[in-house]
Amino acid sequence: MVGTRYEVEIGPVAHGGHCVARHEGRVLFVRHGLPGERAVVEVTDGTVTSRFLRADVVEVLDASADRVTPPCPYAGPGRCGGCDWQHAKPAAQRALKAAVVREQLARLAGLELPVEVEAVPGPDDVAEGLGWRTRVQFTVDPATGRAGLRRHRSHDVEVIESCAIASAGVEELGIEERDWRGVETVEAIASPGSSDRAVIVTTAEQDGRMPIVELDRPVAVFRTDDKGRARRVHGRAGVREVAAGRTWRVSGDGFWQIHPAAAETLVAAVLDGLAPRPGDVALDLYCGVGLFAGAIADRLADGDQVIGVETGRDAIEDAKHNLRDVPGLRLEAGRVERVLTRPGFLRRADIVVLDPPRAGAGKVVVERIARLTPRRIAYVACDPAALARDLKYFADNGYRLRGIRAFDLFPNTHHVECVAILEAAPKPPRTGARPPKSR
Repeated sequence: MVGTRYEVEIGPVAHGGHCVARHEGRVLFVRHGLPGERAVVEVTDGTVTSRFLRADVVEVLDASADRVTPPCPYAGPGRCGGCDWQHAKPAAQRALKAAVVREQLARLAGLELPVEVEAVPGPDDVAEGLGWRTRVQFTVDPATGRAGLRRHRSHDVEVIESCAIASAGVEELGIEERDWRGVETVEAIASPGSSDRAVIVTTAEQDGRMPIVELDRPVAVFRTDDKGRARRVHGRAGVREVAAGRTWRVSGDGFWQIHPAAAETLVAAVLDGLAPRPGDVALDLYCGVGLFAGAIADRLADGDQVIGVETGRDAIEDAKHNLRDVPGLRLEAGRVERVLTRPGFLRRADIVVLDPPRAGAGKVVVERIARLTPRRIAYVACDPAALARDLKYFADNGYRLRGIRAFDLFPNTHHVECVAILEAAPKPPRTGARPPKSR
């Protein structure tokens, strides 16, 4: 079955960077195609008994007007799996992502809504979907010691000379030019707001010797330990990122948005949706190094409560450093679902922002947020399916969607970032109540 070719008409986009096609009643999830195209596809995964097959477009017979030549020589069937939509115009990519968000909201949350994926500002290359990624994890080909990126749904490494979506700061490090024998992965980090550069090296064996890292720019070097945490070898303890009127310390492998405009874009959307006001009690869940907590605190009165919750203890220490001037700050380390039920943790919150990992917040966290009866909630999500599922949970707990915005913070890939704003739904009128007595 793998390697079999079919001529098909490509149908609508689906979540995950592919489109749906059918051949003799069987569904094919097709990469490198566009809706409405007629193409020859080659099966890459599946058997005669599989419910569906995966396939790549290998010949376009009738091209979409939205099709372009991929700007990267490593994009295409069987090549690098990092980008899904390099063969589509940027505006067409955003339209495809909007269709995915709409479909997920309708199917999983029962919400029929118009959705537009907004372009974000940046230099010309960034606006065209290139040169934006400020953090790139390269995988090392063990046979050659050269760095590259994994092929789609594969552990095989596509060795590259440069990455079209990597930022100039990442490419300046020369990762792809070096011999990395003995190393498994190298993550390159280049802050767009400062001169800070860092690499995180995972050796092929944890007890192996750390290679000497000599790159084309001054760089901090980290090595992952046996628990997967980044530990400093030499240089600065992290990188400095600049956004929302502050300079943020992000230690080691701490989380920070990878598009240079992402932090400012998301902060603006969250603040606009929450409309913080003096006297509010604000809760920031999955707070990382404190980006949203800090931005909200700047809208509140001195001493107003701002509570951040984060699992990673390194991130909590960064948040303490970054927000040391916020008098009402309180930070809690631990799993969000556990912290929310600690005795005496918090009885109410006026506004809540949550930015969970790709899997979403989940039913338990949603229920515990609802018990705090916030006026508004801002949900920042990088996966539309997880977002839609959690919006259904919020609806079950008395919260309705006030509005949603989507941003193209991962151009040329299938990923999209959303900010959903929720508010308490009006309570339905009581039924069966006795009429007032007449006088």
